[in-house]
Amino acid sequence: MKSLAGSFLGLLFLLSAPVTSVYAASEPTGKKDGLSPCVARSPATGLYYDLNAISVSHPDTSDGKKSSKNAPKESWHAKGHDYHANFTLNICAPVVEDIKDVVGVERDRWKNVSAYYEKEGKIYSLGEQAAQPFFRGRKLVLNYTNGSPCPGEQIGNSSRYKSTIMSFLCDRDALSHQAIASFVGTMDHCAYFFEVRSSAACGSIGHANGEGLGPAGVFGVIALIAVAAYLVGGCAYQRTVMHQRGWRQCPNYSLWAGIFDFVKDMFIILFSSLGRLFRIRRSPTLGHGRASGSSGGFIGAIGGRRGRDSYASDVDAENRLIDQLDETWDD
Repeated sequence: MKSLAGSFLGLLFLLSAPVTSVYAASEPTGKKDGLSPCVARSPATGLYYDLNAISVSHPDTSDGKKSSKNAPKESWHAKGHDYHANFTLNICAPVVEDIKDVVGVERDRWKNVSAYYEKEGKIYSLGEQAAQPFFRGRKLVLNYTNGSPCPGEQIGNSSRYKSTIMSFLCDRDALSHQAIASFVGTMDHCAYFFEVRSSAACGSIGHANGEGLGPAGVFGVIALIAVAAYLVGGCAYQRTVMHQRGWRQCPNYSLWAGIFDFVKDMFIILFSSLGRLFRIRRSPTLGHGRASGSSGGFIGAIGGRRGRDSYASDVDAENRLIDQLDETWDD
C-alpha cells in the first residue's frame, strides 16, 4: 500500500511540478540557455517570459516582416513628473524615433539607443540596446548601459555613463501588445529606474525556444493531471480499501459497466432493426417460404429468436388452414 501511494504521489509531482532551473538567477540568461532574444525563464517557477510582444519594431519593412495592425507605431513613453523631462524607451530594441546629436554618443551609435530623454534642447541617452532580460530573485529586469556621460564627467574621457534598469510587472488586464512604463526615480542622474506593466510579464508554459502554450494547451495540461489523479487515486482506493481485483479496481466500475452495456444493447437493437428491414425488402423476390422460414446467413443471425418465432407462427397458421379445409371437406 505504501509503494502504491508513493507511486501515486510521484506521478502527480511529475505532472504538476514545473521544471526548475539550475543556473544562477543573478546572471543574465540568454543564448547560453538556448532562449530566443528577449525571452527569459524564471528559475523559481520554470515559466517563460517573452517580451517580444511589447518590443516596438521599426516601421520600415526592409526585413520582409509585416507589422500587426495593433502594433504601436512609436516607442513607449514615461512622464518624468518632478524630473522635468519625459522619457522615451523601447524593449529589447532601439527606439523607433529618429534621434540626432545625442550628448556624448558617437554618430554611428545613435541608431542603437534604446532609452533617452530630452532636456533643455539636448538629447541624453540612457543606454544602448540589450536583448537579454534576466531574473534577479523573483524580479524580471532588463538593463541598458553605455549611455551619455553622467553629470560631472568629461565627454570623451568619462568613466561613468548613464544606464537604465527596467523592472517588469504582470498586468493581466493589459492588451497583448501594450506596455505601461513609469519612471520611478534616479539618485545621481546617472542610473534611472523604471517599472513596466504588461501582460507579457505574466509568464507562460513553454519550450526552450520561448514558444509558450496557449490557453487551450494550459487547459489540456490541467485536464490531463485531473484524469491521471482520478484514475490512479480511484484504482488505489478500490484495491487497498475495497479489496477489488481485476477490472473492478477501476473507479466507478459499476457506472462504466452500465454505460458499456447500454451502448452494446443500442448496437444490438440497431443491427436487429436493420436486419428486419433488409429481410422485408427481400421477401417479395425470394418468396414466402425463404423469407419467413429459411432466412439464414448474416441477416438470419441478426434476426435471431424473432426469425424462429416468425417461422413457428407461419407453421401454426398452415396447420389451422389444413384443419379448416378438412372440416369443410367432411361437411
